[in-house]
Amino acid sequence: MTGMTAKDARGEHAAVRTAAGLIDRRDHGIVEVTGRDRASFLHALLSNEIKALAPGQGCAATLLDIHGKVRVVVLVWVLDDRILLITPPGTAASTLEALDTFLFSEKAVLRDASEDWALLMLAGPQAGALIERLAGAVPPAAPWSHTVASIDGVGARLVRGAGETGEDEIWIAAPAAEAERVSKTLLAAGAQAVGPAALETLRIEAGTPRFPDDIGPSTLLPEVPFESLVSYAKGCYPGQEVVVRIRDRGHVNRHLRGLVLEGDAVPPSGSEVVADDGAVGAVTSATYSPDRKRAIALAMVRRQHAEPGAAVGVRVGDHVVPATVSPLPFPR
Repeated sequence: MTGMTAKDARGEHAAVRTAAGLIDRRDHGIVEVTGRDRASFLHALLSNEIKALAPGQGCAATLLDIHGKVRVVVLVWVLDDRILLITPPGTAASTLEALDTFLFSEKAVLRDASEDWALLMLAGPQAGALIERLAGAVPPAAPWSHTVASIDGVGARLVRGAGETGEDEIWIAAPAAEAERVSKTLLAAGAQAVGPAALETLRIEAGTPRFPDDIGPSTLLPEVPFESLVSYAKGCYPGQEVVVRIRDRGHVNRHLRGLVLEGDAVPPSGSEVVADDGAVGAVTSATYSPDRKRAIALAMVRRQHAEPGAAVGVRVGDHVVPATVSPLPFPR
């Protein structure tokens, strides 16, 4: 935890659980899609409904390979004249390249717009009230819905989050040059700055998978909680046949689950999950949970041992720590 103490992270965690925390999301990328065919082009490639989204609406979606494995997870924000794809840290260029391979005669233009925008996120039960005091507006309640407002004279887009932290969330997309001004205004209004360590704990407690640690190129989409990422009513897209076949006629052999460990030893990513004297999975991410006062983890667990309440163990160093399988999100 470079540059901060565990006490600092606990204070930031508490701010999000009880008031409002400000989280810097400028590590995320933005791919801008313009042109008259932008919606139909993306609709044919992403796992969720795109064409039916009106300006001011959005969704989360995945780009899959033909085997149904996750190439990337994106947020889709539909504006009047373009669509913005918010990409995980370090993936804007690879996402643009992957989409570009499907671009033939469609009237769509892809551009890496990451340098144009600054992304921030308010999270906590007071996030909505704080942004309404400053901007005179809040985005609609539906996840990834958004509206235009002004913060301290800076034009910004306010976007409703989907509960990555388990709390109310409002993303702020502002011009990159105004990032510090907007951030200082939000902090002066009562938000507390929240760093990566506290965010990691919050999102694991909420059972939110992160790309590529918990959901990535080795993951079949149906192995993770994916209902918000998929539309079964739309037409074909890469990987759709696999997703539908698993839904209708089969099952996956492993699931992303929560683990509640006994004690406070946090297992490193990749730690074996064991049962019946053998490995039955692996930890994908883990943290110490102030909410539960013990270590918790996300892990890929074989189907036979993935039922909530099942007793397993996690190998931490030379020891096997008892753990209990939990559904996601973790019950609060």
